[in-house]
Amino acid sequence: MQTSFKTGDKAVYPGQGVGEVMGIEHTEVAGQRQSFYVLRILENGMRIMIPINKVGSVGLREIISEEDVKQVYSILKEKDISVDSTTWNRRYREYMEKIKTGSVFEIAEVLRDLYLLKGDKDLSFGERKMLDTARSLLIKELSLAKDCTEEEIESDLKKIFNLA
Repeated sequence: MQTSFKTGDKAVYPGQGVGEVMGIEHTEVAGQRQSFYVLRILENGMRIMIPINKVGSVGLREIISEEDVKQVYSILKEKDISVDSTTWNRRYREYMEKIKTGSVFEIAEVLRDLYLLKGDKDLSFGERKMLDTARSLLIKELSLAKDCTEEEIESDLKKIFNLA
């Protein structure tokens, strides 16, 4: 796993999605000289500074490989899972934790579970918002990993979840 990034590299920041490394800045913090990656989140232009020595602990990682893309698709296609066994607020907390890990596989599980749940009943406002978050995080990363447009990924998702 790569832990050093160069300017122009794309990286995934947990909970925020894909960003581009804009550069490295050196700043004095509490009397210590520290180096930071400056990351611009593609979705919203937000600028995040990540201490280089904390990359592992914050979960900054590379875009997934083509092999991982296949695994994400197989997670999305699993249909024989039981979702509705917990209360919506417990489910919401569990899904939030999964999204915060930044793991594309965990995010895929959240997306799949919410789509399956949506087929059975109306989602709460929080669940709908979370579905959108998981969807956009996944679409952005998968399109970069597969080197295709977000529309193509969107179309794949529609096929997987039988959406019109």
